[in-house]
Amino acid sequence: MASYTIHPLAVGFNETDQGIMTYQRFYGKRILLPIYSFAIKGGDRKILVDTGLEDFMVPRDLEERMGFPVMEFEEALGTVGWKPQDIDLIIHTHLHNDHCENDCLCENAEVYVQKAELEFFRNPHPIDHRYYSDLLDGVDLRIVEGDTAVIEGIDVLFTPGHTPGTQSVMIETGRGKAVIVGGCCNAQNFPSGGGVICPGVHTDAIDAYESMKRVREIADILIPLHEIEIGKNKVIPG
Repeated sequence: MASYTIHPLAVGFNETDQGIMTYQRFYGKRILLPIYSFAIKGGDRKILVDTGLEDFMVPRDLEERMGFPVMEFEEALGTVGWKPQDIDLIIHTHLHNDHCENDCLCENAEVYVQKAELEFFRNPHPIDHRYYSDLLDGVDLRIVEGDTAVIEGIDVLFTPGHTPGTQSVMIETGRGKAVIVGGCCNAQNFPSGGGVICPGVHTDAIDAYESMKRVREIADILIPLHEIEIGKNKVIPG
């Protein structure tokens, strides 16, 4: 069985309210929200989960506040010895702009998206303004439907709710199944005493809750998509 390591690369950030992550919970607490591209190493293909933001401003004190640097995409890839043109495969958790703005730089990559997500991307509801119609121009798309094995040791799990076609990425590691959780969430969505909290941003709250619950039951290692502590790890599992 193939075994991989996961390298979180912070390629953007936001500052927001915790309630954006946790539906009807914890409003009024300001948090830093890292935006990651995850480099997956261990096989003969160079794989990313999401590609992050293209343009952003970095305050002078951001690294001190976050505990790790936030870099532009090409600089971040350089920390794992890769260049954009080296990337063979990109798996998208969903197609909000903050997860796919650097696809265009990865000119040789196959890009995996859920069918339901691509359909919504092409005809989004006005309630969700984060689908930029030109982000997939020229991209070599691979459309999957439902749970799918992408390559040996890496599967996507259909986990809708945050968006209609959100998917999580399950990766075999030396310490079990790591799951990059597709819905926009942080550690607060997975309370230490058990259970889950629905993402604060969703197109279907019940689907989002059930997707979080499913992922928690499957994962040996949970990787919430925007958890700040994840960025302090150069490699998962450490």
